[in-house]
This record gives sequence, C-alpha cells and structure tokens, in this order.
Amino acid sequence: MSDILIVDDERDIRELISDILLDEGYTTRLAGNSDDAMKEVGAEQPALLILDIWLKDSRMDGIDILKAVKRDNPDVPIIIISGHGNIEIAVAAIKQGAYDFIEKPFNIDQLLVVIRRAMETSRLRRENTALRRKDSGSTEMVGSSHAFKALLGQLDKVTKSNGRVMLTGPAGSGKEMAARYVHANSNRASGPFVTVGCASIDAERMEEVLFGREGPERGVEPGLLEQAHGGVIYFDEVADMPLGTQSKILRVLVDQQFTRVGGTDKVRVDIRVISSTNRDLAAAIATGTFRQELFHRLNVVPIDVPGLEDRREDIPELARHFIATFHQTQGLPARDLADDAVALMQTMIWPGNVRQLKNLIERVLILGDGTGPIEARELPSEEEKVVEEGRVVISGTLATMPLREAREAFEREYLLTQINRFGGNISRTANFVGMERSALHRKLKSLGVVTTSKSGARIAQMTDEEEEEEAEG
Repeated sequence: MSDILIVDDERDIRELISDILLDEGYTTRLAGNSDDAMKEVGAEQPALLILDIWLKDSRMDGIDILKAVKRDNPDVPIIIISGHGNIEIAVAAIKQGAYDFIEKPFNIDQLLVVIRRAMETSRLRRENTALRRKDSGSTEMVGSSHAFKALLGQLDKVTKSNGRVMLTGPAGSGKEMAARYVHANSNRASGPFVTVGCASIDAERMEEVLFGREGPERGVEPGLLEQAHGGVIYFDEVADMPLGTQSKILRVLVDQQFTRVGGTDKVRVDIRVISSTNRDLAAAIATGTFRQELFHRLNVVPIDVPGLEDRREDIPELARHFIATFHQTQGLPARDLADDAVALMQTMIWPGNVRQLKNLIERVLILGDGTGPIEARELPSEEEKVVEEGRVVISGTLATMPLREAREAFEREYLLTQINRFGGNISRTANFVGMERSALHRKLKSLGVVTTSKSGARIAQMTDEEEEEEAEG
C-alpha cells in the first residue's frame, strides 16, 4: 500500500507535497477541507494521512479529523503538520494517535524520512497482526463419527452468514475450535479472531478490557471489541460475564458502536459475535444472573458441541492427530497406538473431554521411554488396576454383590461401554465381543439396555425401569 491522502487548506502546499511523493513512487489523493478529507477516507482507506492541524472554512480541524479517522481506521498512520505548532498541540496530537508532528515550514527530506518510517511501522504492524492471527489456534476439525459429522454440517451452514452463533457443550469439548472453524471458513477469515475469556477477566476490569479506555495521560487504548473490527469476537463462557457488562454488550449488538471508558466519542465496529457456554442459560435467566434479552440476541443459531462421551469412535483419530501435532511442534516421538490402548481409551471416562485426551497424549509422549506403539499399560485407568497378567483388583459395589448380580452388573456395564465405543453399531459390537448379533440383541434386552439417538449418533443406555431399580437398590 502506497496511497497517501494529503489534507491541507493551502493548495500550493498540498500540491507541492503531492509532486514530491509522486516522484518517490507513491500515489496521492488531495483534500482542501474536512468534508473532502472524510469523503476520501470513507471511499477507500489510505495507507497514510498527512494532515494540517488548521483548516480554513472547515467544520472540523485537524485534531477532530485525527480522532474520527483513528476511531474507524485505527491502522492508518497520521502525520500532523502545522504552521502554528507548539508543544501542547504536538502532545495532544500524539495522544490522539498521530504518528508524528512536523512544524511548517518543514524540510522535505525530513518529511520523507518520517513518511517512510510511518509506512514501515504500519507494514510491520499489519504483518505481526497477520502472524498472530495465523498462529492463534488450529482450525482443523478431526473426527468421522455421526455426532462429529452432524456438528460439522451445522458449522458449514453458518460459515457464509453473519448470524450470531451460540455454541453449547461440556468443558473441553472443543467449542473454541468450532468457533475458529467458522471464522476460518467465512468471508471474515482475513480479519481478526479475538477471544474474550469471560471467566478469566476480573469483573472490575471487564468493561475496560472490552471497550478500551482513553484519557489525557495515556491517550487511546483500544479494547477487544475494537481489536475485533472486521472479524469475529468470541465470548468464551459468556454466562460468566458480569450483569452490568451484559447490558452494555446488548447495546453494542444493537448499535454496533460504543464509547471507550473515559471517552465521549462513539466508536463504530463491524464484528460477528460467536458465544459459548457449558452452563444452562435458561436456569441462569431464571435466577437473574443472565439477561434474557442478551440471550435472545446471542442465541440466533444454537449449535451443540458433543462431548467425547458421544463421539467415542473419534478417540483413535483424535489421539493420532495429537501425536502428529506434538511431533511437529515439540519434537516428541511419533508413536503409533497399540490395539489395547485404543480399546482402553475408548472405554475410559473423559470428564475433561477432548482437552483431557490431548493432555493425556502429551503426558504419555513426554514420560514414555520408547518409540514403539503406545500400550494400554502406559495409560491411567481408575476403574481397575492390573496387578499381574490375568488378574485385576475388584473394588467398590461390585465386590459386595453375590456372583449372579455382579455378573449381570458387569455384563450390563461392559456392553454399554462397548456399544458406545462403536457408536451404537450392534454388528461391530457383536463382532468384537464374540457374540452372534441376534444373541447380543437378546442379551441387551434381558439386561434392560436400549439404543437411542443423541447428537446424530446411536448410544446405549439402560431403560427407565432398570435405572429406577438401580436407584432403589
């Protein structure tokens, strides 16, 4: 970008600067008053703005234009020039976001040096921002289960729209990954993706962090909403947002503008909002901790992100993906997975969901002392601890039951686990457990196990009667 807008009420000055810059290979646009200047900025954002502080016959002076341009185009470097310069004006201009201040009559070589530095600083800032966006997080969605495919289908439907999305699901299920996928495949992919950790920001600082602040000492400090201009802002665990901030965010969603803390000027933003929560927002609304109006504004397109419990088929694929990722990023061993490790992982309880699986894989790769396949003995298992080959320690309620009841309890839990491991596929389950399909159906019926649909997949669970009997027992 080399397009420079020159704003000066003296025709000779702006044309002189333009001729010099054209000789240097820049392209220029000229404006003699504030109306023409704002019209040029609105038509196309310049790469740099040279702005006279005093403009005759204009509605706005240079400081007013500076504030307006920085409000809507914060990345544009602005050089202030003035024939009536003093230290107070220079300080005021710098605090409002000007790159530098040059007093008339200025030295042409000095002006060119400042322009080159401003353009280089702007270029480096854009490149750094682009790199941060590129490295901010992976957007690769991994899985092939019915539940995963149903999720991906819903995400694909919302990528091309600008509608607000509410992602619900348990902690660690990959809600932020889903939000990044939407952003990366939308027409805002080249814009920023800004995460607001509603649970991690102190309530006293929330508004300052979101809206930014301005004051005579520190000038303008953009907040996260301003930083997300042109892209996506992601409210992670939005139920933890303070009530007072909720009402102000509601106003931002309606008006697409806000005022910085300590400021008076309106800041306009163009943002798409994606939110997430692992809480019941209906219950939060009922208790008065979440605003119903904000819920309706955010919950335009609700999408449920299934936990690992509902997509056990994806565990081997996810584990291998994490192994490859850690190999590439940390140089950890590129180990395969043994069959017994796959079987154990698919039957383990995962309260931390995908995040817990990722952490487990990283720990095994770091602590492991080999390069061969990861085996089941390297994985933690809280349900049973192997003492020696062929023996297990039985503890808890199972150890207090008569043999017949213990056998039924074990068979029920074992088959529930295996069916869910294979995504509700009875044929694959029967093949693995070594039973005829018809015999497995009879066994499931006798144990009170049924399969139902959930999150686009088939899962196994006990019938209501069996659950009531267990509760009574």
